[in-house]
Amino acid sequence: MKDFESLFRELQRKAATADENSGTVRMLEKGRHAIGKKLVEEAAEAWMAAEHEEPERAAEELSQLLYHIQVMMLACDLDLQDVYRYL
Repeated sequence: MKDFESLFRELQRKAATADENSGTVRMLEKGRHAIGKKLVEEAAEAWMAAEHEEPERAAEELSQLLYHIQVMMLACDLDLQDVYRYL
């Protein structure tokens, strides 16, 4: 099982190596606008799952939102400490 920090390190490695088989790299190549649209979509899906579905489904949607948040962090050249300072 991954945690937030290990997922971020994994995504950083994928971005750094420009792995052509990586969905993360493909999303980064599309840019912040596309990533932002995906973030909004995933946020809505997480909300709807929390409102209308079982907790397991909400957890799945929230995990996808966290993933896309990290992709946006990479697109903005932010690391975990940049974000953690505001928590």
